[in-house]
Amino acid sequence: MTEATQTNGAHGEEPSRRDFIYIATGGTLAVGGAFTIWPFIDQMNPAADVLALASTEVNISELEEGQEITVIYRESPHFVRRRTAAEVESARDVNVASLPDRDARNFNLGDGAPATDENRSALTAEIAEGVEIDDALRASLLVTSANCTHLGCVPTEGAGDYNAWFCPCHGSHYDTSGRIRRGPAPENLSIPIMTFISASVLRLG
Repeated sequence: MTEATQTNGAHGEEPSRRDFIYIATGGTLAVGGAFTIWPFIDQMNPAADVLALASTEVNISELEEGQEITVIYRESPHFVRRRTAAEVESARDVNVASLPDRDARNFNLGDGAPATDENRSALTAEIAEGVEIDDALRASLLVTSANCTHLGCVPTEGAGDYNAWFCPCHGSHYDTSGRIRRGPAPENLSIPIMTFISASVLRLG
């Protein structure tokens, strides 16, 4: 009886030992497999230089009223203009219902926002915590794509029927809010994501 009991006890322990070996082996293989495939997964992440292109910082303190610069954001040119009070007033006086494109085309707003000048200016930009910036300055700043929405040409500054932007390639006229007013271009110049990270620096992206 004693011998039989001991034998049964030994056999009874065997499955648990075998299970432990299976689990340990499986765990080792899983960890080894993860280390093996990680380099392949990691190389799919954006490189540091690509991430750097995802945003652009603009020093707006250097912009005088009526001055415009062109910056590169996501490998595309963008206009950054500090408009005069007269340019802002002219843009605000436009009836949105009269526009060829009534959509703000502003990535800071939801789809379908009306193309008022307020909805296209830097008034729609986020403001980082602790940053204080004058509303009049925000209202004067306009940041748009610098590619005509017809075929992607770069419009000329201070030209056209609205003394704003004119694309000489096919005759598209944009106003001081970057909205298409005449010509074949189907849409307003788009507005990128913007954040005031300080009172003098506007980050695109």
